[in-house]
Amino acid sequence: MAFFSLPSSTHPIYPTQICSSSFKPFNSSSHAFPPTRVKNYNPHAKASTCKAQNAEHRQTPSTDDSISSSKSKSGKTSAGKFERRDVLIGLGGLYGATTLSRPVSPDVSNCTEGRMNPSGIPIYCCPPSAAGYSDYTPSASEVYTRMPAHTANIHCVYCDQGYAQSGFPDKKLDIHESWLFFPWHRWFLYFFERICKNLLDDDTFTLPFWQWDDPSGMQIPPMYNDSKLSLYDFFRNPKHFPPQVLDLAYDGTGLPIDPNTQLQYNCCTMYTQMITHSSTPLLFFGQPLLGGDDPDPGAGSVETLPHNSVHLWVGDPSQPLREDMGSLYSAGRDPIFWAHHGNIDRMWYIYNNVLKRKNIEDPDWLNSSFIFFNEAARPVRVMVKDSTNLAKLGYTYPDLPLSWLKCKPKARRRGLILTKLSVNAPKANEVLPMKLEKPISFMVERPKKSRSGQEKAEAEEVLKIKGIEFDKGETSVFDVFVNEDDTSQSNPCKAESLGSFSSLGHGHSMKSTTSQIFTISEVLEELGADDFDSILVTLVPRIGDVTIGGIEITFVPKP
Repeated sequence: MAFFSLPSSTHPIYPTQICSSSFKPFNSSSHAFPPTRVKNYNPHAKASTCKAQNAEHRQTPSTDDSISSSKSKSGKTSAGKFERRDVLIGLGGLYGATTLSRPVSPDVSNCTEGRMNPSGIPIYCCPPSAAGYSDYTPSASEVYTRMPAHTANIHCVYCDQGYAQSGFPDKKLDIHESWLFFPWHRWFLYFFERICKNLLDDDTFTLPFWQWDDPSGMQIPPMYNDSKLSLYDFFRNPKHFPPQVLDLAYDGTGLPIDPNTQLQYNCCTMYTQMITHSSTPLLFFGQPLLGGDDPDPGAGSVETLPHNSVHLWVGDPSQPLREDMGSLYSAGRDPIFWAHHGNIDRMWYIYNNVLKRKNIEDPDWLNSSFIFFNEAARPVRVMVKDSTNLAKLGYTYPDLPLSWLKCKPKARRRGLILTKLSVNAPKANEVLPMKLEKPISFMVERPKKSRSGQEKAEAEEVLKIKGIEFDKGETSVFDVFVNEDDTSQSNPCKAESLGSFSSLGHGHSMKSTTSQIFTISEVLEELGADDFDSILVTLVPRIGDVTIGGIEITFVPKP
């Protein structure tokens, strides 16, 4: 049994990834590996890498890219030893900016290091140099199917602004909260999977995914719950071990509810994020990040929920930033990270192949580039445009039932008379900008009401919350409601509950400004408010300090 690890002087050492070519079916009613939480854990214990026990960690990244290698049965060169921070480095390339085209590529020649988390512990994100990279285009001869997990520090540098954008040294790069989120993580999993294939000498190996969108998978899969296995992580929320049901809209404060009710809420959350709020490519993928832009233009629907909420739900609340999964700088240290992002990647597959929705066609998105280390520990540059064809990447996903397709939220009260609510509710421009310290309600005017069917087919009506100022060093969450005068009576299965803004802590303090977009065309129809001149919007803070700059209703063209 081979497994990955991340030796580190800045974080307790523990096994972080197992590479196994077979996964046994999981019966959700019983658990082969009962969850355990080890006491007296030794943070200085030796860690192991695939096919290499007790690997030593280099405190200073070496410029020597040679590796100990051996020939596999297929004639491929496989690494004898890997360390995670040596395996993958991300966004890069030397794409120049022009006035007409500005695809993003980070400058990997210089990486900012030496940050500290709230406990004063240094956070080391920078991988070895990627000098001398070569361009890479995938071309698989076989396609293998990834399976659900319950049936079977390099991330840090890209989320913690270790790199500047190539050609723009004063602009930092973050692949989160933008349209780079999906393609970068697809490449991240792709190369990790190839490394495991090579180490195992098994071309049929595929990474499992955590099928948290289906009731049968809405618990931490059993293979991650046995502390004697390297898939276990000591920094998880002990209250969320099985049989606790996952909360796909978790905000860091909620108390457990009846499991069957939680399953239904999760079903509605999936419909809202995958159907309601993903009707156009930019709403699904995220807002454009072009060369020279400030980071964090705005996350897509799935990145906010359930991506961020699952990270937060798994992370250990006793740690300063809910490490490991609860903070982006440390999330990759938990083996369940790969299964979680396998299902995030599967959402992109579903978006294309089940919902029949299109990818972004903007050349600036397609031509943005990243740099990773391949299975031979050589830096290679990849393009977003080459991540859109799974056949070329050599893997696919099974066609599984999607119960959430039938979980459209319903109005708690249709045709709510706003005259009673709006008597004391100010207009948005009378209270914004403001620091969100308590629930606040205000009226937002619509640019047009009672649109025709043709107009709705051509453009989506959206609510855009602008100028959201927050500290990326901490997790921030607030909920958004429409035409709801009692938010305590609402839940994810009520149309009045529009969703949440959610940003995971990144590891160290960084002030940032972003936006969040919510689709409201379908919601207002369900609420019987399509002919209203204005709507009542309520914001409810959950965790973190946030300032709201403004809010507006506008229209987004449909493809």
